[in-house]
Amino acid sequence: MSITSFTMDEIAEVIRNCQRCPLSKTRHNAVPGEGNYNSLVMFVGEAPGGDEDIQGLPFIGKAGQLLTRILQSVQIKRKNVFITNIVKCRPPENRNPLKNEVEICLPYLESQIALINPKIIVTLGSIPTKFLLNSEESISRLRGQWFPWTGGIKIFPMFHPSYLLRHEETTPGSPKELTWRDIRELKRELDTLTSED
Repeated sequence: MSITSFTMDEIAEVIRNCQRCPLSKTRHNAVPGEGNYNSLVMFVGEAPGGDEDIQGLPFIGKAGQLLTRILQSVQIKRKNVFITNIVKCRPPENRNPLKNEVEICLPYLESQIALINPKIIVTLGSIPTKFLLNSEESISRLRGQWFPWTGGIKIFPMFHPSYLLRHEETTPGSPKELTWRDIRELKRELDTLTSED
């Protein structure tokens, strides 16, 4: 099935009805993503969690609320960006998505990227980062750096908000402090891109 000629809303409908992998048997709702279809930046997480599975919306649980606050800290409005996951259905018990699940789901993300055509993809956590960059390096080594990607897009890895919830300290070099540095760097790059338009 080719979804290359679909609109974003049509892709979302295909995702909601997808039965291509076993995750479709255990989910409540697939989670296509939400936000601005014309955004300069896309945020790509790992997979929906429990709250997302129930409501069919991305990043609405505790990790999502933290992501919203991180964006607000540098005056980025959540409604102005597009947020999704590399896997669109919740894995059982919130386990990490399996490689074959990511591979089966990837065409949906690729189609969303092609339609939005962002300047920046922020990968949240190790799974989307390693998969999109084809790297085995840890998120700790990759975060906070710019990586060229296809079509002139740049990838900017950051820690997943759920990781920050497990590491509360804010001392220099802590995950939260590094994320504060990273979100300011993202804002700086977005401001540069906006000023070029």
